[in-house]
Amino acid sequence: MFVILGATGKIGRATIGVLRQHGLPVRAVVRNLAKADDLRALGCEIAVADVSDGPALVEATKGASAVQVICPTLVQAEDALAGMKATIDTVARALAQTRPAHLLAISDYGAQLPTGTGITLAFHHLEARLRTLPASLTFLRSAEHMQNWSRIIGRALQTGILGSLHHPLSKSFPTVAAGDVGLIAADLLMSCGGDAPRIVHAEGPRCYSVLDVAEALSATAGREIVAQEMPRQDWIPILTAGGLSLSYARLVADLFDAHNAGRIDVEQGAGETRKGKTELHAVLSALVPLAQKTAGRS
Repeated sequence: MFVILGATGKIGRATIGVLRQHGLPVRAVVRNLAKADDLRALGCEIAVADVSDGPALVEATKGASAVQVICPTLVQAEDALAGMKATIDTVARALAQTRPAHLLAISDYGAQLPTGTGITLAFHHLEARLRTLPASLTFLRSAEHMQNWSRIIGRALQTGILGSLHHPLSKSFPTVAAGDVGLIAADLLMSCGGDAPRIVHAEGPRCYSVLDVAEALSATAGREIVAQEMPRQDWIPILTAGGLSLSYARLVADLFDAHNAGRIDVEQGAGETRKGKTELHAVLSALVPLAQKTAGRS
């Protein structure tokens, strides 16, 4: 039995689709049963559990041969990193009880670094906690998700300016479609095994700069979108105005400081890199109509 935490997310759904295409048994773990109809239609067993609910997680992962683990994000928590670490500890304690043979963790580029990486410190903690468990481990470290641009596309369409925390605008960086991460995860789950932790880096078919993003967004939206660096002193106010807690906004700022310093990358000499097939323009082509529709309702 393959148990997928975060089954209703883009990564989880993509993983489940491949596993079910191969006729493999899947238990999809969801927080909201109302969002599980399509997963049930695929032939999944459904379990309801929040990743912060230890007893529910124990029930959800009983009898699992492999579990796909996610790292929760707490964007409005007063102490976001402490909250994410506490949730990871809850997941790890549950898995210590049910003892699946294989664990695949959706991790992050830079998770090998113990300091100075903001949100990525939660993924460092995730990997460290899972290393204490008696299971075959796979750490699937994902590059930045292309879908993250959805947070500011609406503003860019309104103003014609694509603000970015990536500095400089011309610097290329790896990015990947979330669904492609799920496809890679499914392949790894079907071939997992071995004693040493397996490290796999997931990124898209090529790297992009913010200038590339603005060009692709312009072509998709049918209007000129100009990339612009957000001044460092404006990051926290802009992020908190967008709904993030001060704690989470500081983690985001620390992460982009590390990005811009060139610290967020594959771990040299460790693991392998797999590339998804989805190009940025395909993701933006799906995101722009949603942003336009939302803007039309406001």
